[in-house]
This record gives sequence, C-alpha cells and structure tokens, in this order.
Amino acid sequence: MGTQLPSTEFDGTDTDDRREAQAEAVLGDPDVPMVQLLRPDGTLGTDPVFSEYAARLDAGTLKGFYADMAKIRRFDVEATALQRQGQLALWVPLTGQEAAQIGSGRASQPQDYIFPTYREHGVALTRNVDLAELLRQFRGVSNGGWNPKDTNFHLYTLVLAAQTPHAVGYAMGIQREQKLNPTGEKAAVMVYFGDGASSEGDVHESMVFASSFNAPVVFFCQNNHWAISVPTTVQTRIPLSNRAKGYGFPGIRVDGNDVIAVHAVTEWALDRARRGESPVLIEAFTYRVGAHTTADDPTKYRGSEEEAQWRAKDPLERLEKYLRAEGLADDAFFEQVKADGDELAAYVRKTTHDLETPDIRQAFANTYAEAHPLVAEELAWFEDYSAGFADEAADAEDSGTQGTATDGAASR
Repeated sequence: MGTQLPSTEFDGTDTDDRREAQAEAVLGDPDVPMVQLLRPDGTLGTDPVFSEYAARLDAGTLKGFYADMAKIRRFDVEATALQRQGQLALWVPLTGQEAAQIGSGRASQPQDYIFPTYREHGVALTRNVDLAELLRQFRGVSNGGWNPKDTNFHLYTLVLAAQTPHAVGYAMGIQREQKLNPTGEKAAVMVYFGDGASSEGDVHESMVFASSFNAPVVFFCQNNHWAISVPTTVQTRIPLSNRAKGYGFPGIRVDGNDVIAVHAVTEWALDRARRGESPVLIEAFTYRVGAHTTADDPTKYRGSEEEAQWRAKDPLERLEKYLRAEGLADDAFFEQVKADGDELAAYVRKTTHDLETPDIRQAFANTYAEAHPLVAEELAWFEDYSAGFADEAADAEDSGTQGTATDGAASR
C-alpha cells in the first residue's frame, strides 16, 4: 500500500504568483546577467528598463555622484590612518564599494528610513550624517554617534544581520501609518547587509515576514565576495538575487561598481516598495578591495591577481572616464573634488583628536532609567578599584621623592 503524504495548506488552491509574474514581465528572466549601464571602459550601454532612469540624470547629478564617491574614499583613507595611529579602536574600510553605496543612497528620498550594517559610510554621507560623528563609535566614546531621527539613517549594527528584522518591523509600521493616512507622503525602508550575512537566519526570517505582509522594504545586499575570509561561493550556489523568487518577490542583480545602474535599480525598487507592490531584493555585485577591518589581513586568504582584476573595474575611474569623454567635467572639477576631500579629511582628523573620553560613571547611570541598588553597588566597587591605582601611583611618587632626598644627604 502506498504512503499517503500529509496534505499542505496549498492543496486545492492557487498560490499567489502575481507579484513575481509582474516583476518578471518588467525585468525579464531573473537568470539573465546583471544590470550594467556604465561599462568598465567608461562607455554607456543600454538596458530595456533602466536606461530610462539613467536618462533622467543630468551633468550636475553625475558629477555629484563622482564627488561623493571621491569624498568617501578620502574619508576611508583618513579613518584607516587614524586607526593605525591609535586614534580609533577599529575601522571598517569600504574602498571598492563606493558606487554601490552612493548610487543606492542617492536614490532614496528624505522620508525613507535606512538601516545600515557597519560599513555603509557612503550611504551615511548621502543621508547628511556628520562623518566625524560617525567615528565616535569606532573610537569607543559613544554607543552610536548621531541621532537617527535627524537623518532617517539608523545607528550602525555590529551584530551580523540583526538590522534586517528591525527594518521589516519598521516597514510594517510605516505600512500601517500609511493606511491610517492614505493621502500622506509615501515612504519605504532600505536595509543593507553583506553576502556573509545572507546566510544568517535573521535575513531569511525577515524576507518571510516582508513577503507575508507585503512590507515596503528593499533588501540591499552588497555582495563584496568575501565574508572576512569566506568566499561567496561558500554562501550560495546561485546568484543571491535569485533567492527572492523563493519568497515571492523580485530579485535583481546589478553591477555594484556602476553607480548609474545602482541608482537606477534602487530608484525602481524603492518606487515599487512605496507603491505597496512588493519588497525587492537587490544584489549589488561588487568587491571589497581592502581588508574586512583593520584587524584583518586579506593576503592570508586571497590572491593579488583577484584584487588586480577588480581594481580594473574601479567605480571612480569608470565614472571619471565617462565624465571626461562626454565633456561633462574638466581638470578644474577633479582638482576641486580632491581639495574638498582633503578638507574633509582635515576636519575629521581634528575632530577625532579633540574628542574627550566620557566619564565611565555615565555608563552606570544609563543602565536603568531610575537608580538601582545593584548598579550602585557595582559603581562603588569600581570607584574603590580605581582608587587603588591612584594610591599605588602616590606611593610610587613618595618613594621616588624619599629616594632622591636620601641620595642627596649621602652626597653631602
């Protein structure tokens, strides 16, 4: 006798594939190569969907993209130097990923809310976060550094993928507010994570909730090919963007070193999310040129040939070639961009050096809203412990003074 498998909730019903079908009607087969408009040689190609978005970009906007990418790369170099000088406890470089961050960040609107990981310095720039304030956390003098309410740019999340469920929950909140006020300004949420974080359960659970409740959220995966020392090939056997199909919403892979294509794809995705059509997963195919953090040595796990191949696809050089070839920018523009970057670096350096270490007692005061006896006991222990070092220093100083006096008496 054959085995009767248990029935499923979908037996006798048609699953809702409309969102996926609608997206495929626009984007075509999800297995096609990634979206690319600006080629590595600096020439502009075409795309049946996204060339329309690129055509809206005027010379000023394109020059702004370049200025942003150059500025954030200069900032990255300065922050790395500050860490090497002992001014920061750690730094997380972004070099190589400027186009993915500037292109997507500039596609967002002020009312949208952004959830970053810990490497989205370029996105922070596009959201008007003071970059010097951004370094406070890496210096260890703040748990954050800026007020997210001022910029709709959330605090950095150091726990891998923990920001993805937060983003979906926030998006569901926006969705409910918009139902109560249908004539209000539409907003969406965008959440960033890496290819390594895509293996975390938080990402899977977030996409399930986003799909189930049709939350207005865009998942932006920066596939920079390395989760510290683990390559993307270990994370997935298929393009990460194809995973969206399993959740029932569109997924799209874009050349993450092409700022024009990234901007176009992100604008499309955010517009879709704001209209309530569906979440979207964007996979920005890019590369982390430097180390995972300043505590990492990438020469231990990848070859210089691979790095050289990706340096040839540099997002800044690609856009510079296009701007020069089209007569949109001259030497004076690029010289001014460099000067602006140096000015930012000087400001960041001075501000970081001027940061004062906060009173450790404030950490005890912030534990609970009201005074707590256990915290008071721990603070008393800490102060007693700290006073011991002061006593030792005083004893050592007294001992040194007495020794000098004795030596002087002996010499007489």
